[in-house]
Amino acid sequence: MYLSEFMSSSTFRAAAIAAVGLCGIVLVLFGFIYWKTDQFLVTRSDSVIALQMETVSALPTDRKIEALRQQISQDPRGVQFVGLFGADGSRLAGNLERPPATLRLDSTVQTVEIRRHGAGEPERLTVQAIGRQLSDGEVLVISRYVDEAMQLSRAVGEALTLGLLPALLLCLALGALLSLRSERRIAEVSERVQRIVAGSFHERLPVDRGRDPFTQLARVVNAMLGEIEALIHTIAGVGNDIAHDLRTPLTRARLALERGRDNANTLAELQSVADKAIASIDQSLAIAAALLRLAEIENSRRSTGFGTIALAELLQEVRDLYAPIAEDKGITLVADIVHAPMIEGDRDLLMEAIANLVDNAIKYTPQGGRVEIVAVAGDGESVLRITDTGVGIGEHDRSAVLRRFYRSDASRGTPGLGLGLNLVAAITKLHGFRLTIFPGAGCVIEIGFPERS
Repeated sequence: MYLSEFMSSSTFRAAAIAAVGLCGIVLVLFGFIYWKTDQFLVTRSDSVIALQMETVSALPTDRKIEALRQQISQDPRGVQFVGLFGADGSRLAGNLERPPATLRLDSTVQTVEIRRHGAGEPERLTVQAIGRQLSDGEVLVISRYVDEAMQLSRAVGEALTLGLLPALLLCLALGALLSLRSERRIAEVSERVQRIVAGSFHERLPVDRGRDPFTQLARVVNAMLGEIEALIHTIAGVGNDIAHDLRTPLTRARLALERGRDNANTLAELQSVADKAIASIDQSLAIAAALLRLAEIENSRRSTGFGTIALAELLQEVRDLYAPIAEDKGITLVADIVHAPMIEGDRDLLMEAIANLVDNAIKYTPQGGRVEIVAVAGDGESVLRITDTGVGIGEHDRSAVLRRFYRSDASRGTPGLGLGLNLVAAITKLHGFRLTIFPGAGCVIEIGFPERS
């Protein structure tokens, strides 16, 4: 990666902005601390020199001179500047040559400028000073150079240099590290995506053990890729199943027509051949119509026709429809639908789904068997349960029977297209209902209806 591309990456820019923001916050914080501390030191110094003024000014002249000498001797840092001047302006005691020209003698603390004489050139200092003209005409000046503020300023500068600069560099280094990590992950994702586009549908995006947003997004995308891969395999399998199921009736129709052309000698024989060919073609058309019906339902084109349905009335209609069929086959058909709820959905589609389930139950139940249609109240939902005493569905067939064109070993000799349960699954999914198949002797299928809010 080029340096310009690296520095223009969003991660590095975000880290740089965060670093600059951190520096700004630290500068403001240190500035506030310096200002408050300087204010405190100056206020404390003012209090000290005001107290000293009150104490010294109350002493006799000889005691004033002794007190000022003692004060100077106890100031190893040389920050105290005091002076006692006579009425004629002569210095009586202290280390000030003369009172500061701008100092008002009104016993208030002021900021003034003085000259300090040392080994070299005189040094100008800004001090906090207080002056008072005493009753005998003498002038007392007490001042203090607040050097703690200067020391604090140097300490703040050193702290900023030693702390802020490494923190800034650390933020930039962290930003660079995150940017490189993001670029590597994006490059790996791009490589995987290119392989997926090329046809490697088993590929998945890299996932770390953490829970960062990128990893969570990768998990979601991987789940989506898994669904897409499953759909692609399903579509490929459906295509093979369609080809296989259409080939048989079409081959049968072709053979019938071919034999009729070669062997039929009378009009009745030709009509018989034509009837067989038409029956085979009708079977092919039925398969195509069923597939179109499934596609329509799975695309949710019928969801606009939803309304409130009295499930009890619908079940009674299905029961009345199949009662003669069950009676002809010697099967007892029982319906306990008193507790059937009001539900939301497409009446025609639900009629088709429930009729499919009842039709299958009667179809696979031997003579003398029993089929029950029961509506019961469950935990947070109402349940429609259809039970029969037929061959049942094995544990390994529970998911398989919902696939298109799937026919278990026990049902291969029974007429049908292998699309009934797939159609039921599509309708219940469209409505958001629960479809459960219980394995074992006989067959128990449930449709769960969530409670209406």
